[in-house]
Amino acid sequence: MRTYNLTVFNQTGEKLLDEAFTAGTDEEAKEVGQARLSEEGYNDHTHRCVSPEAKLILFHR
Repeated sequence: MRTYNLTVFNQTGEKLLDEAFTAGTDEEAKEVGQARLSEEGYNDHTHRCVSPEAKLILFHR
């Protein structure tokens, strides 16, 4: 398992969500990240999810 980081920002750059989670693959991490965004209602906010190597898995501006 690998640790990914999901971060959500508001329009002023303040962090609304900053959490780490584990997933087996980048694709699985993308699904977990999208599910968390939906749960919290942050789909339309600026967000990113990065892999342990800092590869962008999800990004929305």
